[in-house]
Order: sequence, then structure tokens, then C-alpha cells
Amino acid sequence: METVERKFTLQVPSSTENLALIREFVSSAATQAGFDEKEVAKLELAVDEACANVIEHAYGHDVNKEVIVRARLDEQEFSIDIEDTGKGFVPADVNQEELEQLISKRKTGGLGMRLMKTLMDEVRYEIEPGKKNALHMSKRLKKTDNG
Repeated sequence: METVERKFTLQVPSSTENLALIREFVSSAATQAGFDEKEVAKLELAVDEACANVIEHAYGHDVNKEVIVRARLDEQEFSIDIEDTGKGFVPADVNQEELEQLISKRKTGGLGMRLMKTLMDEVRYEIEPGKKNALHMSKRLKKTDNG
């Protein structure tokens, strides 16, 4: 049997005003993938966090830059790729403080990568300094057995 793959792309200016549009895009694609409301909300949250990080850290709130969000769906998984051409980083260099430390310091931020890894089945970065940064996240589809 032939595998069917569907792809969707959204390209928006790098502005926090567009986060709602990005969430709608993810919600629509995830719903088509068959995720329930709870799972759709988790996917939206992971993508929202990733895009907010791009807007703030990679682009420094420069609205002249663009964020590209690609959703891909096949019979086994739902994938989201987020691309930017902003300032890259080394994921291993990001200080992942213990949750208790962040709470005791009442610190906001620092939870993004941990949150994405908790909500998604796979999270990986592809960073080409000065060219492109891509975040690849995926969630496996739950198979339903109908006999």
C-alpha cells in the first residue's frame, strides 16, 4: 500500500503577534492528523515555545525577519520543522537548571527546551551558523486497532 504524506507550510514575520496564527496552523494540521484536543494543545504549546524562542533569541524581535513552520503528516508521525535565519546557538551549551532551582529563583525562561522534549517524542536541532537554524520535532501517531 502506498504511503500518503501531507505537507503544510506557514511563513510569517517574526513577531509575537503571529504566535496565535502559528498555533491555529498547528492546531489545524494536528487535528487532521487525528490527535485529540489534549494532544493538539500539547503540540501547540511546544511549537509556540519554539517560535517564541526564535522571535526573542534568534531574531531579537526583528519583525523584518521570517519564521517558517512546516508540518508534515504521514501514517506514522506528525512532524513540525521550525526554520529561521537568525542567530544560532549550541543546544548543549544552554544551561538546563533543575526545575526546583528555577522555581526557587522565581525565574521565567529556561524551560523551553525541557518543555519541548517533554511534549514531543523527538526534538533535534540542525544549526548552520550564518545560514539557517532548524528545529525538528515529531510526535508518533497512536494506531487504533479495528479488529
